[in-house]
Amino acid sequence: MDHKDNPLKQTLERISEYNEIAEIGEIARRYFAMNAFDGVLTIIGVLTGHYAAGVDDPVIVVTTGLTTSVAIGISGLWGSFLTESAERKREMDELSRSTLSDLNGSKIGKASRFAAVAVSLVDGLSPFLASLVVLIPFFFANLFVDIHYVYYTAIGFALLVLFGLGMFLGKISKQSLIGMGLKTLAAGLVSILISNLLGTSH
Repeated sequence: MDHKDNPLKQTLERISEYNEIAEIGEIARRYFAMNAFDGVLTIIGVLTGHYAAGVDDPVIVVTTGLTTSVAIGISGLWGSFLTESAERKREMDELSRSTLSDLNGSKIGKASRFAAVAVSLVDGLSPFLASLVVLIPFFFANLFVDIHYVYYTAIGFALLVLFGLGMFLGKISKQSLIGMGLKTLAAGLVSILISNLLGTSH
């Protein structure tokens, strides 16, 4: 089959072309790391709060965690779409004025609009997916002897995700993978410490 008759290949080629024009990959990586980081720290707060309150029903933890991560995701998606759309429209308007032509229907214009959608999807999905990974132990709570172990395992998952995100940032910035992993891990430990202090102060 000729690649011109393959809709999937045509779509992938178009996305690749848009990525080159609008530099979507670089921006998406930044949004992914930043918002996944926010999502994990938020779920750590949810978990430590529930633990301090003595919540032993995994359904409550999962429901609260998912609704919180969905809210963060919608906020990220909506906010980044409006921000990216506005910023890219401004850039397109300036480029159109400088070239004395309407570029909205051009490949540059299409790439710009696609970039706003793609980046906002990454922004919205990354905190939700990161939070979902942390909550996995609560979906299998019946396999644990004690609910406390479920909390400990979930916190362990959270710290691992944070460390992984740090290594990801280290690879992007060509810095020490372990060093960056420890920096993001430290943020999680500080969050746990502060949340526990707030929980025990009441």
